[in-house]
Amino acid sequence: MAADALCRLTLRAAADGLRAGQFTSVDLTQALLDRIQALDARVGAYLTVTADRALAQAQAADQRRAAGQDGPLLGLPLAIKDVLTTQGVPTTCASRMLEGFVPPYDATAVARLNAAGAVMLGKTNMDEFAMGSSNEHSAVKPVRNPWNLAKAPGGSSGGSAAAVAADECLAALGSDTGGSVRQPAALCGCVGLKPTYGRISRYGLIAFASSLDQIGVLTKDVPDAALLLHVLAGRDPRDSTSANVPVPDYPAGLDRGVDGLRVGVAPQYFGAGLHPDVERCVRQAIDALQTAGAVQRPVSLPHTKYALPVYYVIAPSEASANLARYNGVKYGRSDPQATDVDEMMSRVRAQGFGSEVKRRIMLGTYALSSGYYDAYYLKAQQVRTLIKNDFETAFQDVDIIAAPTAPAPAFDLGAKLDDPVAMYRSDVMTLPASLAGLPCLSIPCGFVDDLPVGLQLIAPPFAERRLLQAARAYERARGTLAAPVRQVDVP
Repeated sequence: MAADALCRLTLRAAADGLRAGQFTSVDLTQALLDRIQALDARVGAYLTVTADRALAQAQAADQRRAAGQDGPLLGLPLAIKDVLTTQGVPTTCASRMLEGFVPPYDATAVARLNAAGAVMLGKTNMDEFAMGSSNEHSAVKPVRNPWNLAKAPGGSSGGSAAAVAADECLAALGSDTGGSVRQPAALCGCVGLKPTYGRISRYGLIAFASSLDQIGVLTKDVPDAALLLHVLAGRDPRDSTSANVPVPDYPAGLDRGVDGLRVGVAPQYFGAGLHPDVERCVRQAIDALQTAGAVQRPVSLPHTKYALPVYYVIAPSEASANLARYNGVKYGRSDPQATDVDEMMSRVRAQGFGSEVKRRIMLGTYALSSGYYDAYYLKAQQVRTLIKNDFETAFQDVDIIAAPTAPAPAFDLGAKLDDPVAMYRSDVMTLPASLAGLPCLSIPCGFVDDLPVGLQLIAPPFAERRLLQAARAYERARGTLAAPVRQVDVP
């Protein structure tokens, strides 16, 4: 099989080819490494490429297969967002603060990939400490959208989404705090799944906002997302927030269809600020689900309009607390030239953090300060409960909720850097479900101005199986989208 064809494979197709002996894991891994070498200078999806390690893992996988062994991801090359610790491989969160940090242990999600036989191609670029919606806040370099290199890929998991979209890996791990898997998945034209808060262990996920952060997956289709979730999900005693809830066999029964499935459509997701062509694509996708056997029902989520301000009080507040550890004493960079502790902390944080991280730390510190805690943080948590209650009420009448993933297609690089509020609005469609801790998925549903558009599906807590089945039904009803040529493929 030609190298370009190998790079375009899904996880399942690659696994079938490996089992049939059509190619080896070394062949597949080398093809992807060659593509990274050829393209990533233009895309910027990777911060670290672990070529030697990947080829050694691929060779070991081929030897295991030759010995009659198998595994759900045996010999399949993936990418890991640089917010997840990887033993012996730099983990920097795209920040100068963690420049040169090499963890002594793997995150649980990474360990589970290793146990399943996966090959790690490298660590992907991201907005610094996962704070951003465009992947322009990386301290190293921006990421570019493979469909149009002048456009943003979304963030903060923009490197993972771009790597999948550019066929620089078969799939990737990301993290989603307020939309950081789903929004770049929509803008880059891949599938992005954020499971229920607690479904996947956060052990080894470097914290941004601990009550919101969740590891997610970015893949080329829905069955691959189901496969990865099945490998990653489950209780972990090292993470007190991981849920002790049974893990279904997500790949099994994926094609059961949506006959009688009640799909909720909320007007709050279709108001001002939504690009009219994005709305057209999303409504056509909902109609396709109805044609496949689902039933549309109106629902109301009245507190959705408060999600943006609520999130930008809670998340920065938690970031302020989590990032306080980077003070030059125990974690991150230090400054041996400082004359006292106060000077060292001030200089280290000024040099180590980028502008967006500093902005959020200041917002959060203010919201938590004496005299303002009740007015801001406590009030935001109370409204968060109202948002969660809205979803609980809606799910008494419907099985899933369908909405746009992002209000518009990918925007120009640099277009929103000087307007933080405009950048924050890029996540307005994804924030409510994050605040409620719900599982949600973005799937491509069309193109606007030759750029991908995403349909977002939201399900009740721990109903990922229902979510994946609905997404798969739409994927089958949609068929292969008529897509423009990706600019990254043009010499």
